[in-house]
Amino acid sequence: ASGYSMLLIGAALIGIGSSIFHPDSSRVARLASGGRHGLAQSVFQVGGNLGSAIGPLLAAIIILPRGLQAMSWFSVAALAAILLLTRVGFWYRDHRRAMATRSEASVPASPYPKRTVALAISVLLALVFSKFVYMTALSTYYTFYLIETFRVSVGEAQIYLFVLLAAVAVGTIAGGPIGDRIGRRRVIWFSILGILPFTLALPFVDLFWTAILSAIIGFVLASAFPAIIVYAQELLPGRVGMVSGLFFGLAFGIGGLGAAILGEIADHTSIGFVYRLCAFLPAIGLLAVFLPEVGRERRG
Repeated sequence: ASGYSMLLIGAALIGIGSSIFHPDSSRVARLASGGRHGLAQSVFQVGGNLGSAIGPLLAAIIILPRGLQAMSWFSVAALAAILLLTRVGFWYRDHRRAMATRSEASVPASPYPKRTVALAISVLLALVFSKFVYMTALSTYYTFYLIETFRVSVGEAQIYLFVLLAAVAVGTIAGGPIGDRIGRRRVIWFSILGILPFTLALPFVDLFWTAILSAIIGFVLASAFPAIIVYAQELLPGRVGMVSGLFFGLAFGIGGLGAAILGEIADHTSIGFVYRLCAFLPAIGLLAVFLPEVGRERRG
């Protein structure tokens, strides 16, 4: 990129590719799940989380000492992914054809009243809003917060960011299977509302406890999203792509808008103020009381 405008265009193209990829990939993960929908969703999502976690570590090890030009080598991983996903695409095509011949491609009706579905989807969207705005504040400005508050170096801040994002990856892989076992509504309750004491304490602790609390927050909060996606898919069976597109689209869109708005607030106040302001967002998790029991929870 020769200038800021080209940088924005490149970022936009990456965003378009991501938005095309996620809904269908979520459908493929569900088809391949063997009935363990939460586990499959977690495995699918943890790939992105793991890549995000490794990113800051690679930035500290490779980009900081060698410059931005070193980023071009990371495109090799993208090319490898294209080759792998081509094979997955052929499997998906053949699987869809087999379903059509067995007349399984029809869309089943939701077993829940429309009013119940509408209320539940609205609550889930509110929870996604609280989760991703807070995660945007936590992850996007984490290095700046550490540098400004604790005077750590850029390299050290990247290591702390890696720890945070690694905890997010572990939480993502844990959330789906736990939801399969104990129920997704319980996971949603705990993961959104349960972090409130930690988010309220985070802006007032030292560097050691900042690292500990942020890792706990990242782990617990990340466990919600696989459970939310599968819960919504069970509310609207047969609409896996639509549900996945709705929630991934909102998550990414809210994250992007949140980053811009929070950055503007930080410019007029401070990053510490943004962290104190966003600490109350998990209280929106109280809305989970309106979620009905679905799937195995309902039958059990």
